[in-house]
Amino acid sequence: MSKKAGQGERVNNDDDPTTVYAAGCVVYRQVGKGSIEVLVVHRPRYDDWDFPKGKREKGETDLDCALRETKEETGFTGDIGLELKPSSYEVRGKPKVVRWWLMKQTGGAFSINDEVDKIRWLSIDEARAKVSYRDTQRLLAAVEKHFAKKGGKKNTKKSAKKDEK
Repeated sequence: MSKKAGQGERVNNDDDPTTVYAAGCVVYRQVGKGSIEVLVVHRPRYDDWDFPKGKREKGETDLDCALRETKEETGFTGDIGLELKPSSYEVRGKPKVVRWWLMKQTGGAFSINDEVDKIRWLSIDEARAKVSYRDTQRLLAAVEKHFAKKGGKKNTKKSAKKDEK
């Protein structure tokens, strides 16, 4: 897992104790020339589809949290790219802030675990229809915009390898 200097350096030593801090990755892979698929995970505890993320541990940077949670939930490693806009929402009456990074998958393999029982590699359009939350759809729009700026084309075809475990 590679990361760029200066990314995700905030550590939770001086954060607001009433806020839950978390981080995650929007994992993608290249498929064909200029197209990508994104990874979505199914969490049986919530019966939802989302991106891998989790709570930050004491003394951990946001980026280290994102990388750790992504590896724990999916088994995948990769190269960190653009930091996306954070998500903010409430969980059981407490504010939660999630920082997000794009991550190009470079290694690893998925195994069913305590948090994730299924994954899907999907085109952005397919992922938009599959994910459970509006904020996740907002992240997908940012990813789509990022790759459009880079000259890539959106993968609108159905994914060839959707079902893994």
